[in-house]
Amino acid sequence: MASVMFTDCSSISSTLLHVNGRRGAILFPHCVGQLRLRSTASARGCSISIRCSSSPSSATSVDGKAVAKTIRDEITLDVSRMKESIGVVPGLAVILVGDRKDSATYVRNKKKACESVGIKSLEVRLAEDCSEEQVLKSISCFNDDPSIHGILVQLPLPSHMDEQNILNAVSIEKDVDGFHPLNIGRLAMRGREPLFVPCTPKGCIELLHRYNVEIKGKRAVVIGRSNIVGMPAALLLQREDATVSIIHSRTKNPEEITREADIIIAAVGKPNMVRGSWIKPGAVIIDVGINPVDDPNAPRGYRLVGDVCYEEACQIASAITPVPGGVGPMTIAMLLSNTLISAKRIHNFE
Repeated sequence: MASVMFTDCSSISSTLLHVNGRRGAILFPHCVGQLRLRSTASARGCSISIRCSSSPSSATSVDGKAVAKTIRDEITLDVSRMKESIGVVPGLAVILVGDRKDSATYVRNKKKACESVGIKSLEVRLAEDCSEEQVLKSISCFNDDPSIHGILVQLPLPSHMDEQNILNAVSIEKDVDGFHPLNIGRLAMRGREPLFVPCTPKGCIELLHRYNVEIKGKRAVVIGRSNIVGMPAALLLQREDATVSIIHSRTKNPEEITREADIIIAAVGKPNMVRGSWIKPGAVIIDVGINPVDDPNAPRGYRLVGDVCYEEACQIASAITPVPGGVGPMTIAMLLSNTLISAKRIHNFE
């Protein structure tokens, strides 16, 4: 990638945004007001109240926290309806190998999220030095358990394990992480539908949908090409008829390519890499990055920033996700959604 100087400039001063309802609409910085939206099965009176700065140089904050709350409410209603109608509660099994604190935190948050919407969660913890065969045995048990509709293997795995071998062992019908090669292959092919879409990129696209951001015919840039986020995000944008470019470590002139984008999804794991000079005026930015940077004034000695320099971007973009509070809550909401979808499919429940 072209040489870029990184500096810390991501103090967040988010625009006030309140979302209540199934679909939102993106309002540009000069807009103030309220929209009445169509009602849906899960939301009788849907409305959005957005207050934005009257200045044209302040982007709308894409509030993933609020949207995720709306989605969780919808899931809660569907889980309750399913239980009352056919006596089935969706079940998610999580396999955690080792004692990484960050992985344990992610698993704990997923468990709390399941409980909040009425999904049953099971957790298996295995020692760091356990064998690959022990992990595969746990997966096999959950594959055969009719009360489990989704299986998640928390990554990363210890270095002595074959990650692909383990992920491939998860039944495609329960692959709620969307990492099975058959699911990714179907995602990549026109006319084929994956059973599940990976949660983080699915959350990115869902945010664009809920804010009524037009994707069809737009130029989109995805920064990063990981199997978990960048690559599936690019495939999803392509499915929505965007013209997609992928920026990666070998890309020449990434600033010039990114500056042509109407939509930017940044998922590279480099704090503040995308500067204001990279951004086309009015672009919509979904920032997947969540990077700790030293901050002696912060309670923990660090703070979290995205891959996009928020202070600069919010002066140029029309809308941007904050970090934290943007894509993160959506990832867990999509995991819950995929688990519910799996249970509905397995039990033929509409």
